[in-house]
Amino acid sequence: MKLQDVILKAMAKKITWMEAAEIAGVTDRTMRRIKQRYQDFGYNGLFDQRRGKRSVHRVPLETAEKVLALYQEQYFDLNVRHFCEKLRDEHDIQLSYTWVYQALVGAHLVQKRKKRAPHRRRRARRPLSGMLLHIDGSKHRWLNDERWYDLIVILDDATSEIYYAQLVEEEGTRTVMAGLREVIERKGLFCALYSDRGSHFFVTPRAGEEVDKQRLTQVGRALRELGVQMIPAYSPQARGRSERNFGTWQGRLPQELRLAGIQTWEEANRFLREHYIGEFNAKFMVAAAQKGTAFRRCRRTDLDWIFTIQTERMVAKDNTVAIGDRRWQIEKSRFRHTLAGCTVMIHEHLDGRISIRYGPHVLAQFDAAGQTIRPADARRRAA
Repeated sequence: MKLQDVILKAMAKKITWMEAAEIAGVTDRTMRRIKQRYQDFGYNGLFDQRRGKRSVHRVPLETAEKVLALYQEQYFDLNVRHFCEKLRDEHDIQLSYTWVYQALVGAHLVQKRKKRAPHRRRRARRPLSGMLLHIDGSKHRWLNDERWYDLIVILDDATSEIYYAQLVEEEGTRTVMAGLREVIERKGLFCALYSDRGSHFFVTPRAGEEVDKQRLTQVGRALRELGVQMIPAYSPQARGRSERNFGTWQGRLPQELRLAGIQTWEEANRFLREHYIGEFNAKFMVAAAQKGTAFRRCRRTDLDWIFTIQTERMVAKDNTVAIGDRRWQIEKSRFRHTLAGCTVMIHEHLDGRISIRYGPHVLAQFDAAGQTIRPADARRRAA
């Protein structure tokens, strides 16, 4: 029944005013006001008195047109939350997220978001920074063209602080080692590292099964030498914190790079290191549950040797060692007449250098082009 029908039945005394209030779902006081309006203004008094009046909260048409034009012409690839921040910071337009979202959906400039998934309980954060670090990579068209790059990010579980973020051509052993070494040199040693089961982190004998913790990858060997525990994730949901973090990166970084006019990954990495990581942390970092830190000072002075790709090889009769089609000549040493038949360790450094060691002795060093490094240069590099 319409409200007018209910009032008229009450006026005709077919129902009482108390029954009319109950049917209309209003209080007795409101019903008395409606009755008085009917007596004063007749049937028209039963309609909503706000009809035809402009709301005092209505956004001016000029502002609405400006918002839609800004999104179409300049901010077309930003998500709604990011766009709201740009309106506030760059154009001094103070509008709620709900209004902007509904306006963009109504203009068919963004798609209506899907219904949220069922509620799941989030794993509690670690209480101290440095107790658990997440590392992951995301392949995406970060530079807004056809080129695909991996963004490697290392963040703290306790605070969501980003310690490292760099674009690389491909996530792998060398690029992961470079990020971990930089974090250790700046912040110190941490307790545990949480990652997916990529082949550069773990050895998985059969797809979908548990990792083999006895067979270490190069990254696993390096972190074991430093006393850092590695924890594998067995599903994307288990890495929820880093997955949500990458959702934010993909929704913001390409647009920020476009607005900054950046078109090469070298410029993008400089922008990340010098500007955007700090801005990202200022927006999304949270306080740890407890004061203090679990980072501890790294007293190792041999990180240049730990973060290498190490391969054992037996020296051939002509005092050479080889990996695939690469071969290196070992010169005569002072402590041994010949090394033929001995097992040596080949270290492939992150900068492309090659070092060959026999126990504590450095037998030879070569640059990325395979040229022998002079002993004085080798000592200076090792230091």
